[in-house]
Amino acid sequence: MDSGNFRDAYLRAEREKPALGFQGRRPEPTLDEARTELAQAISRVVHNLFQDRYGPLVGTITEPTINEFLKGFEANLARAKGDITLVAQELLDRAMPPASRKRK
Repeated sequence: MDSGNFRDAYLRAEREKPALGFQGRRPEPTLDEARTELAQAISRVVHNLFQDRYGPLVGTITEPTINEFLKGFEANLARAKGDITLVAQELLDRAMPPASRKRK
């Protein structure tokens, strides 16, 4: 796009002042919906890559497996977050004991 067309398009957009939102925008997906969509997408990729070697049902079989893996990963991540918080707090307490952190 040359600078003349770009400038015209910019000036037109300024005149029309389009709305900032999208019309018909779908609501924010829940965690379960997002997990299911990701599992479906990965399943399609696996199906396209491995259907010739392992058969046409490879994508259908992998979708529930991926979904369960993602659920387990989320649970482990939540547990790890708590563990990391405890370890960081312990290291902070050892590096700077609570008595030395208080202002005098």
